[in-house]
Formats: sequence, structure tokens, C-alpha cells
Amino acid sequence: MRKFSRTFFGIAAVIACLACAVFAYALARMPLFDGNGYEFSVRSSSSAQIVRTDSPYLYKLFHRVAGESARFSGNAFEALRAKFRAEVVFTEESCGVINYYCFSPLLGKGIALCGEEINLHIAVGKEQTAVGSPIIFGGF
Repeated sequence: MRKFSRTFFGIAAVIACLACAVFAYALARMPLFDGNGYEFSVRSSSSAQIVRTDSPYLYKLFHRVAGESARFSGNAFEALRAKFRAEVVFTEESCGVINYYCFSPLLGKGIALCGEEINLHIAVGKEQTAVGSPIIFGGF
């Protein structure tokens, strides 16, 4: 009986460890943004292929991604900047769209852009805001 209980608890401990690992992996694969029009840049080069999806969690759970972006209606710049505690590194304006290139300590490694590390890109137009990490690929 004693051998059975040790074996049972050993197997239960292994199953509990595996369940914790699966849960941690699933949490790490959560999409960064909660907007619409979700896009992922995939393959080794983040601009090599853009995939649009309506189920970002499932796509990110089973695929390796190099970057991701989403769209929000209206001007969501301040809410996104505050959520990610991002510092604006530089901005540019083109065709009525203001691009904020930021660095967030909550996000992973970024890319070098104009000699600075950027890991959050927020583009604000008249009717919508696009956000991407490390930057928005595929256009606004």
C-alpha cells in the first residue's frame, strides 16, 4: 500500500508540473493587444508575410510570430501609451497620420530604428489608431 501511494503521488506531481508548464506557455502566447483587425508578421523576417486573423490567441498559440498589430477606433494613443508604460522615442507625421515610435519596458526586445531601440509603434489617424510591436508591418 505504501509503494502504491508513493507511486500515485509521484505521478500526480509530474502531471501537476506538466499542467503548470502548459498553463505558463498558454499565458506567454496571449496577444499583446485587444483591438480589431489583428495581424501577425511571421517567418524569420518580420515583414516577410502578413497574416490577418479573427482569432489571434489561437493563431499565436500554434505559430511562431515576429510581430503583431491591431486597430482601434478613434484616438487610442494615450490609453495604449499608459497601458504599456511606453516612452515616446520619436515621432513623424505623414499624410495626416502621426506615428509614435516608443519603447516599453513591458515588451520584449525591439528593433533598431534611426539608431534607437523601438518595440512599440502607434499610428494615429483621423478615425482609427493602429498599434504594433515591434512596429506596424503591412501599412496603416
